[in-house]
Parts: sequence; structure tokens; C-alpha cells
Amino acid sequence: MNNLIPKRWIMPFVFALRTIRSHRARTALALLGVVIGVFAVVVVMALGDGVKGYILGQVESFGSDVIQVEVKVPTAKNISSENATSIAQGVQITTLTADDRDAIRKLPNVAAAYEGSIGQERSTYGSIGKQLLLFGTGFETLSVDGNAHLSEGRFFTDEENVAQSRVVVLGAGSKETFFGQGDAIGEYISIKGEKYRVIGIMEKRGSAAFFDLDALAYIPIQTLLHKVLGTDSVQMISIKMSDPSQETETVADIVALLRKRHDIDDPDKDDFSVTSTKEAQETVSDVLSTVTILLLALTSISLVVGGVGIMNVMYVSVSERTNEIGLRKALGARSGSILTQFLAEAVIITGVGGFLGILSGVIVVWVLSAVFEAYGFPLDISFTVQSLFLGAGFSTAVGLLFGISPAAQAAKLSPMEALRKE
Repeated sequence: MNNLIPKRWIMPFVFALRTIRSHRARTALALLGVVIGVFAVVVVMALGDGVKGYILGQVESFGSDVIQVEVKVPTAKNISSENATSIAQGVQITTLTADDRDAIRKLPNVAAAYEGSIGQERSTYGSIGKQLLLFGTGFETLSVDGNAHLSEGRFFTDEENVAQSRVVVLGAGSKETFFGQGDAIGEYISIKGEKYRVIGIMEKRGSAAFFDLDALAYIPIQTLLHKVLGTDSVQMISIKMSDPSQETETVADIVALLRKRHDIDDPDKDDFSVTSTKEAQETVSDVLSTVTILLLALTSISLVVGGVGIMNVMYVSVSERTNEIGLRKALGARSGSILTQFLAEAVIITGVGGFLGILSGVIVVWVLSAVFEAYGFPLDISFTVQSLFLGAGFSTAVGLLFGISPAAQAAKLSPMEALRKE
């Protein structure tokens, strides 16, 4: 009796494998849709996790104890595409000023703060010319941004900022563009027709959120505002907290202070946004997770198409083997055994397709990871156990879902009806 039980379950799979081997071309076509679907799931999962980890790491690189204040269109939401689009289209918010930074600096949990704006100007050194990205900042920039360090020279002082001094600290990339491997400290570059003395060089930092930080040139914010941009307003204020555990209270204090200074009674009319690094990470994580889910939903369509192909193949198989089903039933085969055999065919096809899809996905992920690494792009794309189970789960579900109907049809055939159709 113990030997009969395993055999009852093993034989349907043996018959299923024989049938699959005898119709290899048809099986291969049915297999292809599953392979493509599972491959897409694995790659999308790996890319989604890699991009998410990269962007969250870039956000975190600015420091977990940092709060960012930025200008905002009053009708837009914080960290919204609507606000970014409006600013990009030229909507100007001129209410955020250096005086706001001075007021924020006096709050109890604020250790340091600097105001900032970005502009572009044609810059030259000898015969070398470049459209230089100018980052106007305050003297406490290095105290707030823990990842910004000098490799040579010094940063500008508060006195130089107030005096609107024409001094510049070059990013590593900008220094190399103008001076190559030569000395830059004490040299002068021309910005908007005026000479700026190079007083410092930043350490090589790379990119953050796809923005090349080494291409920047740091100048005093007051110099940028009055001698380059011709305005009194700033685009952002970056704040370092003394105690990161008081983040919620500090954000509330900054919001209340700015609303009072800007005469805002209705929160919906805020012309600024206040975002902590933690909040930015949570927002980015939610957005990227949603995008990954949507992409998975789209790639799953190929699995559904593959499942439909398998179901069609199974229906054809049932039709071709009607007499075989009748003969087996006449010899005592039960409906459950017939059902298991045809369902086993579907599961084996999708199982093999799932394995091949996972294998090809792993290979492509490995190749992409090697390519990104070769080009110096720090995007960690790796195959996860989660994507393994997801790919295997998808393929198994497709086999069961699209194989059950043809298998049930085969199991319902009566021996007399099946033999009559021979």
C-alpha cells in the first residue's frame, strides 16, 4: 500500500514528461512567453531595488541631521512635480532671503545653516572657457554638509560674504577643467567679465541624485546675488540640527517662524517647503516602490500572454489525445489521475520556463552590474531572494491558473464518448 501511493502521484508526471518530449516544438513556443515574463519580473525587481538603494543613499549622503528649506509655489505641494515644473518654467518665488537664514540660525536646535542659490555664467581662464555652474552659499556650508571637504586652500568667510568679495572655491572637476594638474590656489578666473581669486579646491565627491557636484564653483551667496544674478532672494536654506531626535519639533519651529516672517496665515499659501532628510527618504522610497509595482504589473502582462499560450496548447493536447484519455479511463484510470497528468504538463512547462527566465534574468542583472561598475556609476544591481520567489511564484501560478481548465476538461471526458471520437 505504501508503494501504491507514491506511484499514483508519480505516474501522471511521467506521462506528462513523455507528452512534452513528443511535442518539443509546441512546448518550446508555449515556454517562450513564460521565460520572457519571468525574465522581465526578475530584471525589473533588480533594477528597481538598485535604483531605489542608489537614490536613497544619495539623499542620505547629505546627512541624517539636515533639514532643507526651499522655495515653493503656494498652490503646489511639498516635493511635488507640480512645484518642480513651475520653478523650471520660470515661476519665481522671491520671498526667501538671507534674513530668513539669520532668523532660523537663532532657533534652539539649529547648529549651523547656510542659504544658497545656483546660477550659470561663462567663465574663462586664459584660452579655456566653460559655462560654469555657480553655487552661491554661506560661510557655514562645510559645517552643514558633512560630505563636503576641502582638498586645498580654504573656504570663504562671513566677512568675505558680507563684503561681496570676488573669491571662488572650485569643485574638483572645475579645477581640472581650468588648471589640469597645475596649481590653482591664488590664480584668477573670469566670471561675467570680472576676476575671481581661487582660494580653495573641494575634494572629489562625484554625483548626488544624478547631479555632478564636482562641476560646481562655490562663491559667496551675496556675491552671487548682487554681482551675478541681480536679486535679493535665495532658492534654499540648508540647516544642520544639534539633536536629530528633535527633528519634528525643529521642523515645526522653522515652519512657524517662516510663516510669521512671510505673513502667511493659511498653510495652503506657504511659499516655502521644509523637508528633513528622513522625510525625503520616506517620500522617495514610497514613490520608487509604487513605480516598481506598476512596472511589475506591466511586465506581468507578458506572463498572462504566456499563460494563454499554454492554455491553448493544453486544449489542443486534450483534443488530440481524446482517444488516449478514453482508453485509459476504460482501463480504470480515475478522473483525478487524468486531471493531475494534464495539470502536471502545465506546471512542468511553466516551471521550466520560470527556471530559464530566472537564469536569464540573473545573467542580465550580472552583466548590467558589471557595465555600471565599469563606467564608474555606483548603482548596485543585484539579484535578490525576493525576486527569486516572485519569479518562481508567478510561473507556478500561471501554470496552475491556465492549466486547470484544460485539465478539468480532459478529466470530465467519459470513456465511451472519448473512444467514440477516435
